[in-house]
Amino acid sequence: MVRGIPEGGARVPVIKVTLIEGYDGDTVQRLAERLTDAVRSTIAAPPEGITVIAEEVKPTSYMRGGQARVPGPPIPGAVDVARDFLARMEARDLAGARTHLAETFEMTFPSGRRMTDLADLVAWSRTRYARVAKTIEGWDEGFQGARAVVSCRGTLSGEWLDGTAFSGIRFYDRFELLGGKIVKQEVWNDMAEHRAR
Repeated sequence: MVRGIPEGGARVPVIKVTLIEGYDGDTVQRLAERLTDAVRSTIAAPPEGITVIAEEVKPTSYMRGGQARVPGPPIPGAVDVARDFLARMEARDLAGARTHLAETFEMTFPSGRRMTDLADLVAWSRTRYARVAKTIEGWDEGFQGARAVVSCRGTLSGEWLDGTAFSGIRFYDRFELLGGKIVKQEVWNDMAEHRAR
């Protein structure tokens, strides 16, 4: 429920959400932040004027269709999932990285190279460089319906196949997540331009 309550001559939004008791504080905090973002992206309201009230009720006090309900599982933060995925890929922990992927996962890399298996990505990478690391300078997060869209940007450093070091190469990664799992990764970077030099 969203209401506009007068405050100093202006109407400020107050959002009330009722939850079944049992969610951890971090999940409730993330929900409040997302609701605040939704209001800010829809109406001209300063963040300090937006109030979110989360009210919890016991499972025995919450019924739908005549049956008591329990809380649904929280979805992990999309940025946290993408960050851990990238860290595991850099460490070549493919088994750990795969735990973050949906069954329909696909990735697209520079030159339009499409893959669905992380082992194929590692094999393809070995034809381009000896090693690579990412320095992430920032994250962005948004939503498209049930999907979370996360992007990160920064620079690449590492070593070419001939042993020459490289650094400062720009990259941009975009992820789409559904239910806390990565369904799509798209990668752009300037490695081809630097290799040509």
